[in-house]
This record gives sequence, structure tokens and C-alpha cells, in this order.
Amino acid sequence: MSKRIMFTGGSGKAGRHVVKYLVDQGHQVLNLDTKPLDNPQVRTLITDITDSGQVFNALSSYMGLHEFDPSLRAQPVDAVVHFAAIPRIMIVPDNEVFRVNTMGTYNVIEAAVKLGIPKIVVASSETTYGLVFANEPRAPQYFPLDEEYPVGPMDSYALSKICNEETARAFAQRNGTDIYALRIGNVIEPHEYALFPKWFADPGFRKRIAWSYIDARDLGQITDLAVKTDGLGYQVFNAVNDETSSDLPTKELLKRFYPDVPVKGELGEFETLLSNKKTREVLGFRQAHSWRKYVSK
Repeated sequence: MSKRIMFTGGSGKAGRHVVKYLVDQGHQVLNLDTKPLDNPQVRTLITDITDSGQVFNALSSYMGLHEFDPSLRAQPVDAVVHFAAIPRIMIVPDNEVFRVNTMGTYNVIEAAVKLGIPKIVVASSETTYGLVFANEPRAPQYFPLDEEYPVGPMDSYALSKICNEETARAFAQRNGTDIYALRIGNVIEPHEYALFPKWFADPGFRKRIAWSYIDARDLGQITDLAVKTDGLGYQVFNAVNDETSSDLPTKELLKRFYPDVPVKGELGEFETLLSNKKTREVLGFRQAHSWRKYVSK
């Protein structure tokens, strides 16, 4: 079923692939970003998400492509997908990472809820588990990392994402709105599969992200499923592919790099250590783009 979707951050690395996927599914998308998106099927409305007034105005705007369309009247919005953010540490000062990400997310969720938009999907992050940007390498309490894991990072980026999850939870409790947070793994664009052989040669390089990854197109599928799945209230979903980004078996990775970390349950031969079980079972995600389709060993 086609939906009208406001999408923040659609010009970014992950966003442009997810927007394309959503449009290909028949949805109408308006991109809210600080720079244009090179997609003739999607208009970009230049918007500063840290400005609450701009966000309220943008989310209640006309979504069509052209100012000479027969009608410029705004129509009801079915969903907001919020990807806009400072994407990691070490780009701007830490306090600016925290400010933009937390205030931007608060503004988007508040405006969407007060405008009566029934579905909100926000981009959270694998960094919330506390391994990725820790000051020194850090072992988790257990593997695989699931949505029930007691998150506790030390960096400004992951901290902002945890604050955003709590903002989402608060508004969902307050208003009964469906708000789903996607803890997105390391996003891989199609051309980046050329990097995998180098990573295979140095298996410890991706230890901090527990060798997780998400094909940008599969992230589009997960986002689409989140938009279409109603009635769950507040939820967190890990957005990752089914297997690790290593050519080594998962048990071998654990033996080499995390020998003392307990494992909950049985793991498949190459199974991801950032569990996507809930995403598969609740949203119905089925991986379409394994690295094994694109990488010659």
C-alpha cells in the first residue's frame, strides 16, 4: 500500500538508498535535508532539524515535485522516517554531535506527534552497545547483542542515540504513537563490497563493530517493513544482515577476539553477532543482499 512519507536525511549515505527503495515500493517521499538529493523522483526541502519551527513547517508541507502542480495543498502524512544526524564522532566537536542529534530528533518526533502523524521510524545505531567508540577495546557482557542488552556507551554519538531512543519511548507512551528505532549496523553501499577482501586479510579490523553490516538496500527493506507494520507502540530493532562481514566462521572470530564472552544460545556458522532475530520474526525481514553475492574470495 502506497504511503506518504516525510524522510529526514535522505541525501546521506544510507538515506539515499533507503529513499530509492521506498520510492520503488510506490511510496511518495519528501526529503528534508540540508543538501539536495540527486533523485528526480524526490524533491528536497532544505530543512534544519535543530530548528523546531522549520521542522513543524516542513512536516506539514506539500509533498509534490513542482510548484506548478495543479494543487499545492498539503495532504495527510502517513509516516516520518528520521535519518538526519551527525553520523559519527570525530566530524564536529562532541557537544555538537550530541546537540544536533538529540535536539533534531526531539524536534522531529514532537512535531510528528503533535501533527498527528501515526508512524515514526528513527535511525538509532549499533554504537549504543558501547563497543564501537569506546576509548579502548571493550568486551560485551554477552553475544549475540540483542535489543534487550543493557546498553552503556561512553561516547557522545552513541549517547545521543540512547537519548533519542528514550525520547521516542516517552512520546510513544504519551500519545500511543507507533515509534520504531532501528539500531543500524555498518552501512555498506554496493560499491563498497570491493573493500571486503582487505577486511578479510585483517579480521581484527572490524572487531569494534562485531563484524556487523547492513546492505543499504536491505536497510531500505527494513525501513519499508517498519513503515508498513502497525500497532507495536515503541520498539527497537537491530537493522543488520544475517551474517558477519568476515569470511571466518563466527565461532572462530569469537575464539580469536572475544574468548571470554559468554554466548547465549546456538549460533549459525557465519551468523551475525548483532542479532537480527527480532527484525526477522516481527517485521518479516528477509535478507536480499549477502556479501557472498558480490565478493570473490
